[in-house]
Formats: sequence, C-alpha cells, structure tokens
Amino acid sequence: MAYHRGRGGRSGGKKKNRQVQGDEVIRVPLPKEGQLFGVIEQALGSGWMDVRCSDGKIRRCRIPGKLKRRMWMRVGDVVIVQPWEVQTEERGDIVYRYTRTQVDWLLRRGKISQEFLSGGELLF
Repeated sequence: MAYHRGRGGRSGGKKKNRQVQGDEVIRVPLPKEGQLFGVIEQALGSGWMDVRCSDGKIRRCRIPGKLKRRMWMRVGDVVIVQPWEVQTEERGDIVYRYTRTQVDWLLRRGKISQEFLSGGELLF
C-alpha cells in the first residue's frame, strides 16, 4: 500500500515571507487609489462585515472567497476596503487584513491614528 508522501515536514513545504524589523524592511501594502482603511465593527455571517471606513462611513463589506479561505477576520481588525462601483457609499469588498505588527508600523508612520482604531475620527 502506497502512502501519500506530501511535501514533508510540518510547514507543508511553504516558505513564508519573513519580515525583518531591525532595519525596517517591512513591506506593508497601503490603500491604492479608490481604496480606504477600515476597522471591522461587526461580523454579520456568510462572509459579510460592517466596516467603519476612514471617510467616516460604515460600509457593509464582503470577504472574497480567496481571503475567506486563507485567514480569519475578527472585530477590531484593520483592513483595506475597496468600495463597490455601484453602491459606493454603502458596500465594499475587503481586500487585505493587516497583522498586529503591520498596524503598529502604520501607527508609527502616521498612516492611521489611535483615535481611528478606538472608534473616533481619522486624524492624520
């Protein structure tokens, strides 16, 4: 009987992107044109979240299947939101979720503020 050998090891053969923090080699994706920072306010189920965006609006955003299968989204996570072309003010897609280390980097660089994370207005 032949067993499936896989890629071996615990990591499954995947190599992760290492982030060096000593010389600030962290590459953090920033919102492109038309995208916004957001903080997840409420999980609604079926891949939908209420997200408070940096322009002050609360949008109902969906998590595309590509991200839904790869990572968990929780209340309080900082994300990048791509508003829909049709219902720009009410709906959007979550494009990226920041890790805690990346959020600290954004805070240090002044890209987001502590008030934005805690629920206040976004002040640069």
